[in-house]
Amino acid sequence: MGNPKAFITISRKEAGYRPVLERVTDFEEVEQALSQEERKVQASRCMDCGIPFCHWACPLGNRMPEWQDMIYKGKWKEGVEILHETNNFPDFTGRVCPAPCEKSCVLALHEAPVKKVAVVGSGPAGLAIAQQLNRKGHAVTVFEKDKNPGGLLRYGIPNFKLDKKVIDRRLRQLEEEGIVFRTNTEIGKDISGEEVTKRFDAVCLAIGAGKPRDINPVGRELKGIYFAMDFLSQQNQLILGEPLTHTERISARDRHVLVIGGGDTGSDCVGTSIRQGAVKVTQIEILPKPPVGKNSSTPWPHSYPNILKTSSSHNEGCERRWLLNTIEFKGENGAVKEAVVEEINWQKAENGRLVMVGTGNTETIRADVVFLALGFVHPVHEGLLDELGVGYDVRGNVAVDRESRSSVANVFATGDAVMGASLVVKAIASGRKVAESIHQLLTREKD
Repeated sequence: MGNPKAFITISRKEAGYRPVLERVTDFEEVEQALSQEERKVQASRCMDCGIPFCHWACPLGNRMPEWQDMIYKGKWKEGVEILHETNNFPDFTGRVCPAPCEKSCVLALHEAPVKKVAVVGSGPAGLAIAQQLNRKGHAVTVFEKDKNPGGLLRYGIPNFKLDKKVIDRRLRQLEEEGIVFRTNTEIGKDISGEEVTKRFDAVCLAIGAGKPRDINPVGRELKGIYFAMDFLSQQNQLILGEPLTHTERISARDRHVLVIGGGDTGSDCVGTSIRQGAVKVTQIEILPKPPVGKNSSTPWPHSYPNILKTSSSHNEGCERRWLLNTIEFKGENGAVKEAVVEEINWQKAENGRLVMVGTGNTETIRADVVFLALGFVHPVHEGLLDELGVGYDVRGNVAVDRESRSSVANVFATGDAVMGASLVVKAIASGRKVAESIHQLLTREKD
């Protein structure tokens, strides 16, 4: 099996017949012949099955996979010798045999790819959809706006948590399975959403929840205050040697760093800042400090346990603070230098909801650079989503039905674009679910 993906990527080709008006005037052979190069390409489609039904169906017992492999490799003499071991006259049978071998070929048991599907976004949800649909026989093209596939796996998660060689290895497998990746292509900008919906039988939006949550204290406009993902993605681009999306170089070297937000993204900012050479890193959180080990108020499996999580980055050197709300940024010459924070408490209101109440106790934290790691609110609406006219739920995510269909015909959505920023495992699960929905829809349309 010289080319393990040829049976997926290369279609069957026949030599065809001479033109009717020409052949009816003589008694020459009507069937044309493929060129040697075309024969090699067609021979590469042989899957070298573990149980070759073609061998069983042939009355002569011709060893098809073996001589097809010789043809693919250009070893014509070896190929014909293998064929002559079982067939005295292959030059006869090649012209007049009805080819029971071909009728029993495993490739003949399935038709060509059922339908064409476009997946927009190559994060964990998009990659899961692509692989599932490709394995069901659909022709899948994945569109990615960045230089390389992977989404937040590649550009959001630091290398010290996920070596990008692991992603590259898996992507090579997906490409060998027949999935087509089109990078540096932003749907809604480089290609319109309308064009994609016309060219493909189904489109799945796996664009993530890219709209970051922001705060607006006094001084928010000062330089040196960045969204966490701009910082993290830039560092990954630097390691990859790629052009920077955020043209301004964001550096924590020799700086006092303030990370606002206590989740995983904030932790990643801590570890990245330390590796860049920050003088000091402080991370603050507006919520109370969770208990260590167990939390009786959030027992599993009724809810996800809310307990103190100390990451490897925290252990590398970080001051962590809780119950602090940022009320002002102060700066010099237009650049941030300090953050004023207020100590708060959470109290239950009459409706049962927790309300943040300031205590009046404030302090100033030195901050030469600030990273806002406050999570994401919903997918970016401007561009593709608004162009397509998809509906949104109350949180601003793409609204879908039980089959993951959006309000636009044959346009599906999945992953963080539907459920908000969440876990990689949830994104994969969501992708697998929508792949089945798309497959069922397209199979019904075909029938």
